[in-house]
Amino acid sequence: MEEKKTEMFCLKFREKEPIIKDLTNKINKAKDIREKVKYAEMLKKEVDEILSCEDYDEENLECQSFRLIAKLRKKTAELIIKAKKLVK
Repeated sequence: MEEKKTEMFCLKFREKEPIIKDLTNKINKAKDIREKVKYAEMLKKEVDEILSCEDYDEENLECQSFRLIAKLRKKTAELIIKAKKLVK
């Protein structure tokens, strides 16, 4: 029996996912808060594009999952950005 690979139908998520992963890695490797904030701001911008998807279907489980992941990433980015204010 041959296994079928499931492929994401969401083009926007597929397009943004490698960029988001790269930015997340850069945040994790950044040495200081300014550098982390720079990448967090870029991450937030990319995630906002996913969250503003015009093709979002609230009945579709894949859409719901991608939106949940995007919301969590946005919250993470926002926390990093807020942390900068605490470090001053």
